[in-house]
Amino acid sequence: MTETGSARPAPAPPPGGFVARVIHRAEDVVAVLALLLMASLPIAEAIGRGLFEQGVPGSIQFVQNLTLWIAFLGAMIASRQRRHLALATASFVPAALRGWTSLFASMVNTAVVVVLARSAYEVVRLDSDSVAKLAFGIPQWYAEVIMPVGFAIIALRFWWQSGEVPISEGHDDAGAEVKALPAWHAWARRAAVLAAVGALWAFASIPEASVGAWRWPLVGVIIAATVLGTPIFVALGGLAVVLFFADPGSGAISSILTDTYRVFSQPTLPTIPLFTLAGSLLAQGGTPARLVRVFRAFAGWLPGGTAVAAVLVCAFFTTFTGASGVTILALGALLFPVLVADVYGERFSLGAITAAGSIGLLFPPSLPVILYGISAMVPINELFVAAIAPGFVLVGLTAAFCMYSGVRAGAGLRRPDPREMLASIWDAKWEVLLPVVVFASLFGGFATTVEAAALTALYAFAVKFFIYRDIGFRRDLARVFRESAVLVGGVLIILGCALGLTGYLIMAQVPDKGAAFVEATIHSKWAFLLALNLFLIVVGMLMDIFSAIFVVVPLILPIAAVFQIDPLHLGVIFLINLELGYLTPPVGLNLFLSSYRFNRPMAAVVRAILPFAAVQATSVLLVTFLPQLSVGVVEWLVR
Repeated sequence: MTETGSARPAPAPPPGGFVARVIHRAEDVVAVLALLLMASLPIAEAIGRGLFEQGVPGSIQFVQNLTLWIAFLGAMIASRQRRHLALATASFVPAALRGWTSLFASMVNTAVVVVLARSAYEVVRLDSDSVAKLAFGIPQWYAEVIMPVGFAIIALRFWWQSGEVPISEGHDDAGAEVKALPAWHAWARRAAVLAAVGALWAFASIPEASVGAWRWPLVGVIIAATVLGTPIFVALGGLAVVLFFADPGSGAISSILTDTYRVFSQPTLPTIPLFTLAGSLLAQGGTPARLVRVFRAFAGWLPGGTAVAAVLVCAFFTTFTGASGVTILALGALLFPVLVADVYGERFSLGAITAAGSIGLLFPPSLPVILYGISAMVPINELFVAAIAPGFVLVGLTAAFCMYSGVRAGAGLRRPDPREMLASIWDAKWEVLLPVVVFASLFGGFATTVEAAALTALYAFAVKFFIYRDIGFRRDLARVFRESAVLVGGVLIILGCALGLTGYLIMAQVPDKGAAFVEATIHSKWAFLLALNLFLIVVGMLMDIFSAIFVVVPLILPIAAVFQIDPLHLGVIFLINLELGYLTPPVGLNLFLSSYRFNRPMAAVVRAILPFAAVQATSVLLVTFLPQLSVGVVEWLVR
């Protein structure tokens, strides 16, 4: 099929023009208001409890349900910008075939989300007859209504976007670039997608005795679509739908959405949008430049200190943004010319920034650590403590390699500049104090985890809007809050769909069978840990860290328990391997982000990161086989 037309940014709105614009504006406004209210309620709760021994009635319930709304609003905005998380494998599809593959993926996307929307409607319809109430007598189904509405709007957008061919991924607020097609061609594609949805609807009426035979063909279709660009949440939701449908004794498909709503009752889940908001605020304005100046002043005098400073500032930044993509995209333009202007060549500079993009994910208040704690049901505060020493090992070895490379390239010891140190730290004093705010609120005992996250978000908001004033209310407020909602929605909608799939796998006793198989074939704890590392590196290469947490963690927990591996140690092993997976060719996420950011061929990025990947692999082995670095620290400081 030959495609004609021209490239343009961000996909066109769905039909209806004015109506579409109203929906877009409503999504943005409600997302901003929900985030503001969500950040305010925990602070009001803490103040009321401290001053009047009485918090805000129902605040916890409201915050949990606001998390649900932000998740779906963010997912809706992500769908209009084509920014849902997906495998990077679609980038390997030849341009000549991209029209066909994107049409196939659109068929699967739309059909699966239509089923999820229908199932969500059934959940709300059944719960509308329930007596379940939130605070002030508000019926619970009022909060649930965002699920069918959100899925319906996402399905509509997937259908409309099937009339265009994506030619790039959406990495920022502008969204993806697409190729507009002639009207007849676009509507022919949309008609094909509608036909696929109709076929699926008809398929649902086949006799129960025959559905089992369709399980693996349908699973194959979803896996193929995932490789070709279907978002991760669609893949997980689609697999859950197929498996429940093909196994009539397993329960109703609507249980997927019941689990989705149930997960938002997790007491620590609201920390995710709040810490994400703090990270999004930190990524704006002059903060990246101020932080680069601080770390250059304090580490730049060492041999190879410029690269050490780059590693440290990336670790600091990723800790709060929670995503390597934000770090590479926000800091890459600042750090790359600085490194090249020093003694480092382009290859080393490219590798250092790519490798450092995810190097801070083990430090508080990292979102992957929080999500792992929720998924594995381990205390998040203890997991943060367990991850600190391994995080320093990873950062320290990477920094040491940078110093070694700098010395080999001719860098020498420089004279420290105390004036620049003082000037840089004074210029960035409010941002440098942010870790103190996080640690004091998380571990100080005067605030819950959610209240600590709200306090962090409030502090970042005050610093950016009132102290530095490098982002403005009218100019930037809606954009920054919308970006936070997109990041949250992209992650939490995966969580909801993954829980549906995990529920089926647990019901089918897949973890127990896996544990029995491993116990029968592997008899050494250390051999299991080595095999686990290899498995997790492959997982990290193929999946983003958030998807991997939701899908893989419930499967490996019972297997690790067979070998008496502490869940905290397992969590650190899991997370540090996933960091290395970001750098693993051929489809590690950081490789694609760096290629996109620096406009370099993928092969050049792969060559650049190989020595850094070897250093990080050494860190993985140390953390794996020295549990004292994780569990030992927790036993010393906490237990």
